[in-house]
Amino acid sequence: MTAPAPPPAPALKDIFDLARLRHIAAQTAAVHPSFDARRFLKEASRELEALSLMQRLRRVTETLHATLPEDFPTAVDILRRLAPRLEHRFVTLVLPDYVALYGERHFELSLEALRFFTPFGSSEFGVRPFLQKDLARTLRVMEQWSRDPDDHVRRLASEGCRPLLPWATRIDALRADPSRALPILENLRADPSPYVRKSVANHLNDITKVDPGWVLDRLGQWPLEQPATAWIARHALRNLVKKGDARALALLGAGARAQVRLQGLTVSPRTLRRGDQLTLSVRLESTSDTPQRLVVDYAVHYVKKSGTTSAKVFKWKTLTLAPGAVESLSRRQRIRDFSTRTHYAGRHEVDLLVNGERLARSFFDLED
Repeated sequence: MTAPAPPPAPALKDIFDLARLRHIAAQTAAVHPSFDARRFLKEASRELEALSLMQRLRRVTETLHATLPEDFPTAVDILRRLAPRLEHRFVTLVLPDYVALYGERHFELSLEALRFFTPFGSSEFGVRPFLQKDLARTLRVMEQWSRDPDDHVRRLASEGCRPLLPWATRIDALRADPSRALPILENLRADPSPYVRKSVANHLNDITKVDPGWVLDRLGQWPLEQPATAWIARHALRNLVKKGDARALALLGAGARAQVRLQGLTVSPRTLRRGDQLTLSVRLESTSDTPQRLVVDYAVHYVKKSGTTSAKVFKWKTLTLAPGAVESLSRRQRIRDFSTRTHYAGRHEVDLLVNGERLARSFFDLED
């Protein structure tokens, strides 16, 4: 007898299902006894099934506004008491969303509320409208956040003003002049928290897409001998390194042409189907008299629906290879479809890239 298929995974939008709405209503009533929980549930659950995840989040925000006191400071006080009672980090995004929608006339109170809410989830989206409306004033507050003892708040300082923050409103002034946020990045360039450093690296990586020279100039002035700062630089320059940008590679100490002898780029198996695992391996032997910094990547030339190909570069390893030393590398990758990539049958060429230069090429064939 065939085992029954597992039940489908719940949809993301079900984060805000009826049970969650009841929880929000009950917890709000617990901190504000006069809260009309019945009205909240009726309005928030109206045609719920037809709403997407973000539409449901906004529905909760708007329904809270309709059922909480009209006075913004009073409503924010209630939401501050509600924050630690919400049981899901994504659900807490309702709180900064409330501030973003209704706090425009209360700048100082709103920014302080965003700072308070961010450890419970994140206020990176909530701060964007304030940056749009008063960039200079908001950046001054965020520069203070970059010196906060709480790493969640320091991260908010960088993440909230990312020029290309995914799924967020654009801040055109920061795209045009990334130096406006430079004091924040300078404060965080050696932050002890990986959570914060990742945001700084992503912030700088955003800028490389619109003004790579600006990022390379800044990083050239930073103390890259410090491990925390060097980590930020490596991750900030990842897209430029994948493109073989000479300045980016030089900043990472890998600007020189690799002096290595290759013992083959092995791709196995040669023929795969979707869901199979691909294994790449290569052996590098140094032919240099001095140690070398090597950035090893590989590119897969994916076959598109039209039959043409498009290369995607993947990180493999960054290493220092001593004179005469040998390094054997192996990498596995499962060939499966994603929402952002559909695989098509055909020959897929694979390039070995060392310090931005293609040193070897092989292939695998994908069958239907």
